[in-house]
Amino acid sequence: MSVQNITMPQLGESVTEGTIEKWLVKPGDTVKKYDPLAEVVTDKVNAEIPSSFEGVITELLAQEGQTLPVGAVVCSIEIAGEGELPAPPPEKKSTVSTAILNAGVQKKQEAPQQVAAPVSAPKEARTGKVRYSPAVLRLAQEHDIALDLVTGTGEGGRITRKDLLKLIETGNIPTANDVAQAAPTVQTTSAPSAPQQQVEKAATPVQPIHPGDIEIPVTKIRRAIANNMVKSVHEAPHAWMMMEVDVTDLVTYRDSLKNEFKQKEGFNLTYFAFFVKAVAQALKEFPMLNSMWAEDKIIQKHDINISIAVATDDALFVPVIKHADEKSIKGIAKEINELAIKVRTGKLAMDDITGGTFTVNNTGAFGSVQSMGIINYPQAAILQVESIVKKPVVLPGGMFAARDIVNLCLSLDHRVLDGLVCGKFLNRVKEILENTNKSSTSVY
Repeated sequence: MSVQNITMPQLGESVTEGTIEKWLVKPGDTVKKYDPLAEVVTDKVNAEIPSSFEGVITELLAQEGQTLPVGAVVCSIEIAGEGELPAPPPEKKSTVSTAILNAGVQKKQEAPQQVAAPVSAPKEARTGKVRYSPAVLRLAQEHDIALDLVTGTGEGGRITRKDLLKLIETGNIPTANDVAQAAPTVQTTSAPSAPQQQVEKAATPVQPIHPGDIEIPVTKIRRAIANNMVKSVHEAPHAWMMMEVDVTDLVTYRDSLKNEFKQKEGFNLTYFAFFVKAVAQALKEFPMLNSMWAEDKIIQKHDINISIAVATDDALFVPVIKHADEKSIKGIAKEINELAIKVRTGKLAMDDITGGTFTVNNTGAFGSVQSMGIINYPQAAILQVESIVKKPVVLPGGMFAARDIVNLCLSLDHRVLDGLVCGKFLNRVKEILENTNKSSTSVY
């Protein structure tokens, strides 16, 4: 018999830590290989940690609500035999239960933890920077809990989700008013530090609730989306550019094919597939748009992997079309259809949401004609494909005609890109789309 450790896996590209949301096993339980051991929350996905062994759980080394770095030991298993069992085959990889925008480094915000005695016997608070898990911050905000007056029972005095649930159950909840009582002799005229403001913001509701107001709990997906959007806007200096494109020939060509294509292939030939193909081709010619900021360097990605936005009723997912430049229009249309089905049936796998290098968003599907997208961090740009509308256009010779026009709206990270290269990129996409027709373009 030997004891093997299970570690926090890397549940996505650039993910550096995860939070144990819920244990699905306890010491003494017998598990088989690939059995789920715990539910884990990261800034990108909610997933399960599978067992790499068959054996008996001997010890849980992490608590619910605890945030651990990738590679940290979370539990141990006693197994028969001496060697580690083979790694799970690709077809066994975990299915993502929820995923969000991102493809980027998203670390939890640091906030101070001021450990003090319970409210019934307050002591002077001790300050120190720690990271609160998303579950702890969520509970603190929902129940107006002053985290600096909570004694943590986790490793190193860390506050866990169980600590807060215990306070909520007993009704002995320390509030912001208790903070002043805990340290009445402290006098200062200076403004509170940024970490202190962060704690107060998390612990105190900002908006008053009036009769008739509806409180909608923030879901894990919505919070992750919010965190990624805030990170993108704060870290990437956004700039915008828009270009009108005449896609009259493209519309005529696609409309002439769509019924026969649907009958033959079993899925729709959408306008969006043409746009994704044009973007992938232009990215190959202007690879700087396929880059990422990495502080001391810019990483120009070799693979062209197009992230596409797929919305459900309450969330937005960004699955990835890998090697889009190597696929035909039919191949891209098929993958768009398959990824959309996976999103709506909750069957997205980890591989479906990682590796994106550039995002194309089909905002035109909602009737939008102009928008400014927030960059899918850490990518350098996002292109919004707006609604195709009929417009009067002056043709050569001074004649007017109704033409199919679409706006392409590009948001760019000005650390990586500038107007010159982005203008050339958009002009190339425009050229490809305006020359898409029956005589020059094949969908196969």
